[in-house]
Amino acid sequence: MIIEELRKSGILTEEQEKILKKEIEISGKREEEVILERKILGEEKLFTIKSQILKIPLKKIEPKEISPILFKEIPEGTVNFYKILPLSKKGNVLEVGMVYPEDLNAIEALKFLARKKGFEIRIFLITPSDFKKIFEQTRPKEEIEETLRELEKVIKAEVEKKPAAVELEKITEEAPIIKAVASILRYGIEGESSDIHIEPFKDKLRVRYRFLGMLYSSLFLPITVHPAIVARIKILANLRIDETRIPQDGRFSIEVGGRKIDFRVSTFPTAMGEKVAIRILDPKVGLRKMEELGLIGRNFEVVKKAIEKPFGMILVTGPTGSGKTTTLYAILQRLNKESVNIVTLEDPVEYFIEGINQSQIKPEIGYTFATGLRHILRQDPDIIMVGEIRDKETAELAVHAALTGHLVLSTLHTNNAIGVIPRLIDLGVPPFLIPYSLSLAVAQRLVRRLCDKCKKEIKPSKEMEDLILEEIEKLPSEEKKKIKISYDFKIYEGKGCDECHKTGFSGRIGIFEVLKMTKNLEEIILKEPSELKILEEAKRQGMITMRQDGILKVLQGITTIEEVLRETS
Repeated sequence: MIIEELRKSGILTEEQEKILKKEIEISGKREEEVILERKILGEEKLFTIKSQILKIPLKKIEPKEISPILFKEIPEGTVNFYKILPLSKKGNVLEVGMVYPEDLNAIEALKFLARKKGFEIRIFLITPSDFKKIFEQTRPKEEIEETLRELEKVIKAEVEKKPAAVELEKITEEAPIIKAVASILRYGIEGESSDIHIEPFKDKLRVRYRFLGMLYSSLFLPITVHPAIVARIKILANLRIDETRIPQDGRFSIEVGGRKIDFRVSTFPTAMGEKVAIRILDPKVGLRKMEELGLIGRNFEVVKKAIEKPFGMILVTGPTGSGKTTTLYAILQRLNKESVNIVTLEDPVEYFIEGINQSQIKPEIGYTFATGLRHILRQDPDIIMVGEIRDKETAELAVHAALTGHLVLSTLHTNNAIGVIPRLIDLGVPPFLIPYSLSLAVAQRLVRRLCDKCKKEIKPSKEMEDLILEEIEKLPSEEKKKIKISYDFKIYEGKGCDECHKTGFSGRIGIFEVLKMTKNLEEIILKEPSELKILEEAKRQGMITMRQDGILKVLQGITTIEEVLRETS
């Protein structure tokens, strides 16, 4: 509908129309989502055109214009699932804002409510960002407090009976505890958090959410609800609720807004009780295309050429939480074709990708990366992904697989790309095998991305300016030619707005360095594989360091100098 209109009006060519329609068909996304992701049009312009097509007025609204009482008119599940907002009530007419008024299921849900409650509906079109802003700021905040009050009553009644473990399980099936845990999870999903931490203290239970790599305290609950909340999460994750002395791991899934979201659960005994860490695995956030990772220029071209080869080993390195798995998944999605057999060994499987054979290792029963690799080679694979190379046996098997005509992807823990070769030697891989098996070493970190809605140009301080110029001077000559920089250059900072939760940042992006195998590097590995010699070769082949890649992104207005320094110092 919208794409056809954009083509008729000359905004899109016929070829672009075909590409977008194909992407929608494959991804299952809506037209608006794809258009906004590809930045073909801004949200305001896109929804103005949509308003004209549907002949439904577009309404701009602010949270302060909407009374929280209105949210009692439409169930919160309906509001969130169909992206509907109650805007105002005038007599017997309820005005609602809809992001997708063309959704017939949403219209039927509204008609049902109108018949049930005896009011008429008047529909307006609203933008996704307005929906998100108002839903998060205006919905009733008393819900979780009321739920916890109910939960405390239930727990008090059970405590008076001196409950056993079986009665604790009974509590977890009561409506208040189900609502409380659902609210904790929902706030994490809606706030686009990556992790939820539930931590017991002497007199309270703290719930923290990790957003863009930083932890924020969001809820403080009575300590009396701690056993019930932990038990409920354990039941969801199929863990033992009567075992509190040792750590346990599990996972569960729920469907939100038509997409399946996985939660990876880890419990950990502390002096005050069990701490729970929950990783939110949202495919909308975690599954990226290669173009979205932050690989640009030389780095992108080198990686693209390496994954086009039918064999060799590509190792992605960096600390925990630096986005290594996201990078591997992006590469796998690019390589995922019907004509190739892709098999993975993971610990754990974070996201399920259709068309790829993903296997979860289980060390407790002897199914490790090494044993899995031996069996994978009997599965006639073209491409193998190994979650992590941790020991000599796995390293040797991965090298062997790369030498025998397979493309092998894996991760390693080193500080930078040049540390990959010494690390492989430390793991016991014979140096003479490395040049013929290793294609690429990629090191990465994640930095917070500036919010496009509120970022502004600023003049850097003298200290910052000197640092930027110093790093630019060290860039390979080919890269320096591409940069036009005056001595009055500007950088950017985020002011903070409703769209980015007042943080000034929206999402994260990678900064990379990529070292490729060359004839010179082969000789160094065979003669003197020291980090100093490898660094000299890296400079010769034009490698851009992570800090330099970060500085280039600072000059493009993608991130800030503080973010780059924090991750590369």
